[in-house]
Amino acid sequence: MIKFTKMEGLGNDYVYIDCTNQFLKQDLEDLAKKMSNRHFGIGSDGIILICKSDVADFKMRMFNFDGSEAEMCGNGIRCVGKFVYDKGLTNKTTVTIETLAGIKVLNLNIEDKKVKTVCVDMGMPIFTPEQIPVIANNEPVTNLKLSAEDKDFLFTCVSMGNPHAITKVENLDKFDIEKYGKVLEIDKHFPKRCNIEFIEIIDENNIKMRVWERGAGETLACGTGACATAVACNINGITKEEVNVKLLGGTLKIKWDKKDNHVYMTGPAKTVFEGEYYN
Repeated sequence: MIKFTKMEGLGNDYVYIDCTNQFLKQDLEDLAKKMSNRHFGIGSDGIILICKSDVADFKMRMFNFDGSEAEMCGNGIRCVGKFVYDKGLTNKTTVTIETLAGIKVLNLNIEDKKVKTVCVDMGMPIFTPEQIPVIANNEPVTNLKLSAEDKDFLFTCVSMGNPHAITKVENLDKFDIEKYGKVLEIDKHFPKRCNIEFIEIIDENNIKMRVWERGAGETLACGTGACATAVACNINGITKEEVNVKLLGGTLKIKWDKKDNHVYMTGPAKTVFEGEYYN
């Protein structure tokens, strides 16, 4: 039996498991597949384990719907902040979280003794092709031409600890994201596959975005993707340093502070329900 908490950040939902005082004996890739299944399991975009850390307040491990382990999730880490505070694992309102993408700093905004929103220091954007990773000759990687099915795309590639490729499309609401996303995710230019962001520019302060996440398909929101999109649009001279990224699940506020070269993401975190899982 595993105690769990279902949480979501803008509809990007995960099953959260407190591993600070328990050890999971199960194969984690298999567990992620079973728990995430929306017909035979709990239903989610994946699972997130909250563990002890030797270098931060807590450690976050996340596994996608398909069982693959990912470096980080912006919407997921906000919920980690809410989990550890609301559950009494910490009384700090500034919390550090160890991830495969490095240590992230969370500032928790409290209302009625519960976390309402979280501002995450997502760190510095990465533009070096080998570190994203993407096979390309220029840095930053802009105007990377890729084809999928019957269509050509121009991508800007940025890593926020995990790889993202951003492209503008027309009529985003009617765009067939599954048709193209599943092909582009595994394009030969992406050695570790890639998260694909399809965007539409509203104005210099507002961006609409839909995301095809590697290992999960289309999701309602992606925090690292929103950060990468804000940075990509700025370096292409399309938007300002602070923007609202409007996703299917809601809106994230993203600020790329050029003074410290860090990207800051602010958005909600919610608890949906708690339960026990019997494998």
